[in-house]
Amino acid sequence: MKKIRSLGIKVVTFPSCRNFSEICEQFLKLGKITGREEKAREIIGEAKDRVDFINKKVKDLSKPKVFVQVGAKPLYTVTKDSFIQDIITLAGGINIAYQAKTGLYSREEVMRENPDVIIIVTMGIVGEEEKKTWEKFKTLKAGKNKRVYIVDSYKMCSPTPLTFAETLEEMARLLHPIK
Repeated sequence: MKKIRSLGIKVVTFPSCRNFSEICEQFLKLGKITGREEKAREIIGEAKDRVDFINKKVKDLSKPKVFVQVGAKPLYTVTKDSFIQDIITLAGGINIAYQAKTGLYSREEVMRENPDVIIIVTMGIVGEEEKKTWEKFKTLKAGKNKRVYIVDSYKMCSPTPLTFAETLEEMARLLHPIK
């Protein structure tokens, strides 16, 4: 970065977001930097409306226990310090790894927590293999009830305010399927 700055190019960095609010704040900052603040505010407003709507729809529904897998070797998940935690909560779920100190997790811990739903963030062929592995565990609620799903890594892990809302809608459908 020093080299780029030495050429007189303005460099702006953004830390990793921990929640939806920070995603919106950074998006607005980017809008200001690019001279598109009003458009950024419009997009954020639309996203917030969608998020509020979804959250209200699921607020009084049962809250399934959820495990989100973002890595396979080693097994890796999301904790309370990730914006994905917001997706789980706003979609009406409970993250089984909320209190974990790091994202490193074991299959034994997942089995002990016995989630109702497992979400695997796309890892190509590895994602499909992981889904099959989880579904083999017939004592695991998510495996037994065929509630192991794969979601797109781009939408889940690199959200804008609007893709956050889209991913939230998808997560809400997975956690609360219409029977």
